[in-house]
Amino acid sequence: MRLINDERNAIDLRTTPVHLGLGSRAKPVEGFAWDPEVLQAYSAAVAADGAEGRMVAIFDGDGPGDHWERHPAGDELVVCLTGSVTVTRDVDGVPERVVLGPGEATVNPAGAWHAVDMAGPATILAVTAGLGTDHRPRTDARPTGHVGTPGPQAP
Repeated sequence: MRLINDERNAIDLRTTPVHLGLGSRAKPVEGFAWDPEVLQAYSAAVAADGAEGRMVAIFDGDGPGDHWERHPAGDELVVCLTGSVTVTRDVDGVPERVVLGPGEATVNPAGAWHAVDMAGPATILAVTAGLGTDHRPRTDARPTGHVGTPGPQAP
């Protein structure tokens, strides 16, 4: 995994997310994968950006999400590009659902546990404060506890 400083070719955000960092810099993340070692390397590479750093990525899916997550370092923007998605947030123990169609977005507040379900094939774009992101398997209607993403934690 490495950050590319000067990319001028097309970038497929499904396989190569882009890190938005300090100084209004946008750097594609070559060799990115949802693997603990790669996530740790990514966290280390962007640690200097702190809570201001953001990851931009596109996700395709079909059906219910398999995990809860939260981003303690900042808000997350979720944009539905195609299909229909439901974003469920746990707000003080009460599920809050937002249904999105193409072109619609919602903001998951910093620290709010949330999950994304796709009604049939759908695509979302996420702009995420990734520092210190926590994940939980989605084995229950509500998240309990947390499992941290490797790398530096939010301040």
